[in-house]
Amino acid sequence: MPEMTTDAITLLTEDHKGVKKLFREFEGKSDRATKAKVDLYQTIKMELEVHTEIEEQFFYPASKEAVPDMIAESLEEHKQVDTLLAELQGMDPMDERFDAKMTVLIENVEHHAEEEEKEMFPEVKKALGMDTLRDLGSLMMEHKQRRMRELGQKAA
Repeated sequence: MPEMTTDAITLLTEDHKGVKKLFREFEGKSDRATKAKVDLYQTIKMELEVHTEIEEQFFYPASKEAVPDMIAESLEEHKQVDTLLAELQGMDPMDERFDAKMTVLIENVEHHAEEEEKEMFPEVKKALGMDTLRDLGSLMMEHKQRRMRELGQKAA
């Protein structure tokens, strides 16, 4: 099987698309679909945690010189998302606050992703160049695949 090389920005953008798809699925669930909502929350949580890891461990450090203010803001946004995910953990989906918190989570993540895609990524692309972004993408993909396997095994 040929090795697929994805640059860091493409990888992160694909992650954004994937989690947005999960959000739309969550929003389409009825109030009575509690099991489906909890399962979706767990999947969203895992996706966001691994995405945050690869951003914070690889992408942000490599991009810090190019966009220091944007990185600082993104790290703060990650903290807000982490807090919401922690508050949702173990919460009963019948609790009216569950959907309200999920809505806030969705809004925060979508705002964050849009800022990265429209403002941060073009600046980083200019500063780092495609060769560096491809190398970074390989490291990020390797880490992501390993973490997904680890988390998948825990959930099983």
